[in-house]
Amino acid sequence: MNYINAFWVGGLICALVQILLDKTKLMPGRVMVLLVCTGCVLGAVGIYQPLIDFAGAGASVPLIGFGNTLWKGMKEAIDDKGFLGLFTGGFTSCALGVSAALIFGYIASLVFQPKMKR
Repeated sequence: MNYINAFWVGGLICALVQILLDKTKLMPGRVMVLLVCTGCVLGAVGIYQPLIDFAGAGASVPLIGFGNTLWKGMKEAIDDKGFLGLFTGGFTSCALGVSAALIFGYIASLVFQPKMKR
């Protein structure tokens, strides 16, 4: 049942974002920022963690989950370091995921030898 919940929740998030992209004049970069900020706000008010507990990767893998991860890291760092944690918490909580994306992206570029579009 965990796989089914992850599938439909992740699919619903992606479908809502696709509708937002299709029905508005927002550029994809702005929608991405909106998703990260929404994840931070939903995490701050305590709504997003129960969704992650219910759907697992279906809620934590989309970009809105990245915002929630940033919020959790900032909250922990603020509790530990005070005001300075506001600036360092997001970096430390997401460092592994961002590093993995960069490393795997680089490896994929070596394997598949991408070409520029003309």
